[in-house]
Amino acid sequence: MARAMFRTTLAAALIVGVLAPSFVGAKGKQPPPANPPTFTDVSVHDPSVIKVDDTYYVFGSHLASAKTKDLMQWTQISSSVSADNPLFDDVLTELKETFDWAQSDTLWAPDVVRLKDGRFYMYYNACKGDSPRSAMGVAVADKVEGPYKDLGIFLKSGMWDQTSEDGTIYDARVHPNVVDPNVFYDHKGQLWMVYGSYSGGIFIMKMDEHTGKPVAGQGYGKKLLGGNHSRIEGSYILYSPDTRYYYLFMSFGGLAADGGYNIRVARSRNPDGPYYDAQGTDMINVKANPDLPLFDDASIEPYGVKLMGNFLFDRKVGDPGSGIGVGYVSPGHNSAYYDAKSGKYFLFFHARFPQQGETHQVRVHQMFMNQDGWPVVAPYRYTGETADTVRWDEMAGSYKYINHNKAITTSITLAQDITLLPTGRISGAVSGTWLKTGPNSVSIKIGGERYSGVFAREWNPDEAKYALVFTALSKQGVAIWGRKYQVLSDKQAVAAVVSDLSLGDTSAVIANLSLPTEGTQHSTIAWQSSNPAVVSATGVVTRPTPDVGDATVTLTATITKGKATATKSFTVVVKAKKLGGLIAHYAFDGSLADSAGLQGDGSVTGARIDQAGGSIGYDTGVKGQAAVFDGASGVKLPSGMFQGNSYSVALWLKPAQLTAYTTTFFGARDANHWVSLLPMGHSGVGGRTMVWSGSVPWYDSDTGVQIPTNAWSHVAFTVNEGTLTIYVDGVQKYSGANFPDVFTSTDATFALGVNWWDAAYKGQIDDLWLYDSVLTPEQIAALAAK
Repeated sequence: MARAMFRTTLAAALIVGVLAPSFVGAKGKQPPPANPPTFTDVSVHDPSVIKVDDTYYVFGSHLASAKTKDLMQWTQISSSVSADNPLFDDVLTELKETFDWAQSDTLWAPDVVRLKDGRFYMYYNACKGDSPRSAMGVAVADKVEGPYKDLGIFLKSGMWDQTSEDGTIYDARVHPNVVDPNVFYDHKGQLWMVYGSYSGGIFIMKMDEHTGKPVAGQGYGKKLLGGNHSRIEGSYILYSPDTRYYYLFMSFGGLAADGGYNIRVARSRNPDGPYYDAQGTDMINVKANPDLPLFDDASIEPYGVKLMGNFLFDRKVGDPGSGIGVGYVSPGHNSAYYDAKSGKYFLFFHARFPQQGETHQVRVHQMFMNQDGWPVVAPYRYTGETADTVRWDEMAGSYKYINHNKAITTSITLAQDITLLPTGRISGAVSGTWLKTGPNSVSIKIGGERYSGVFAREWNPDEAKYALVFTALSKQGVAIWGRKYQVLSDKQAVAAVVSDLSLGDTSAVIANLSLPTEGTQHSTIAWQSSNPAVVSATGVVTRPTPDVGDATVTLTATITKGKATATKSFTVVVKAKKLGGLIAHYAFDGSLADSAGLQGDGSVTGARIDQAGGSIGYDTGVKGQAAVFDGASGVKLPSGMFQGNSYSVALWLKPAQLTAYTTTFFGARDANHWVSLLPMGHSGVGGRTMVWSGSVPWYDSDTGVQIPTNAWSHVAFTVNEGTLTIYVDGVQKYSGANFPDVFTSTDATFALGVNWWDAAYKGQIDDLWLYDSVLTPEQIAALAAK
């Protein structure tokens, strides 16, 4: 969490009038790239930007960092807190006091700023995570890429029942969590730091540019907003000499894919406030209700100017491109930058993505200032475009429309179809009026609310061409976006659906099929089945019994729009059920062979499933020998062992060490649908042993126990059509419903001790039994008997 960047001033010339420039965001004209833009992406959570010479750098949580010259082609510099992170000679030693205080092994969002002495100052912080026990300090380097040398901690929080930085007993509802710093100069040359997350809110302090630390005697500084554990964090301030406003960016909600993270902004004439939103609300009054449960979003949801939340320009069958479309989930923790040479404004943030779980990447979007002096964000990522004059007749047309509303929600706002008619009316999903107010500016009125915005031309990756877009903001602080598209004739729409419609590989189906019913531009798709008992017209699959054998079914789609119609057929082979029973038994008696002779041998990997190398040894186990994992190796098992939603896993574990997220047994359909047995779970279950599934959706199961190191424990789990049951040493420790149906293909990946992301397992594994049926408690107890 945390954003920060070297604040170059934000310039925003707000010149009112039809003939004058109606937005701020670019000087002169710049032709679009001659070739389609390409991207190299990086993962830096909570990216804080600083530009040094011709290179942009971002620094984020977990000491991740990256750089770019064009905001499209990125290079990862660092990615985790470790002794070999290049930003420090040895960060674990250098910042030991911080880690010890916060009781953490990682760092949260930093900020890097260049002070007037020409050196680079990194404002770092660490937090325990399940409480606001945090420490913040500063380190210095001669070069932006380090190595940084610690200058010491200057703020602490979370000292329960003890005197805090302001001389009173620490109260997390009132006092800040000292994380997420952003350090900047105001227009008079005074250095400031804004910071905070949840807890007591967002605070600001005067800083001493000679020491890089706070001016003495401020305690925690001055409060700007938040409190009572309201979910507000990621503050970042940018000054505009043209509007003479300071813009305070914030993220509301929770950062995870299911947290409803969204980017908001308020503004003030002074760096230390008061800050107001577009409705005139003084943000100091925005906080959670102390009489309600923690993280009361309803109390803060109406306030602040919401620039961006969950959205998807969803792609229907027959639309240009591939996949589900373009959109973000929980975009947030932003920084911002104004480039004086080009006159462009940029918003840097991390984003997750629909149907991709917790995968996140850095994104950069251009911003413009509307006629009301508020920033509006371009709908698509930056590709070098420059806003210029857009003719009235170009503005008219059909658009995919997004209304970001004010909600803090896990729901994803989907695009709707509207038309800006040449008459100045708006029809479609919403109705209203529109008026061109300048070379590229527009005033839109929908539902009684007026939106002030701009038009621009942006790269649409689905159409693989530049498209006209608009971005606008209401006086209620709601953002709307639009992307123009070409209207097809009925015949063209039907032809596009026929060409694009696919069910993927249907040669070995074992799970329900997803049969789309809507195609491009409101065309419809109706399905018929040659054998509804096996595959229904809605895609429900009933697998034949083993004695009947596989079944072949023809599915026929009828596509219709207006009077145009066409059909397309698919041959589907539904695999018969298997006789439930033993799939494999890996005894590890000196080899990785399946003792039952039903599967192939396991193969040794490196520290990840897809890495070569590694070495597996053998030592005395519970029964005969056991496989020994060295923390840098794993075992890949044969693919496709589980095919369905009923199965059992049982094995003996003797971990030499416990690390969060490290897997012992791992099975995955793909990177977003997997099952993992963790000896040490994540902080959400207190580090206890768990079966974890993710990441669409997440499933946490808390056994209430943690298996010990250097001792044998028997762990087993069964899945029975969505019911998960976990046993430790033959005793049931967890049972829960709605466990995800992960193994819906015939080629799932399986491994021991490794996955694609986390630290490899160190310890021993013995006597692994795998069944494609659900073992009884008595059978589990028998396997757990030494």
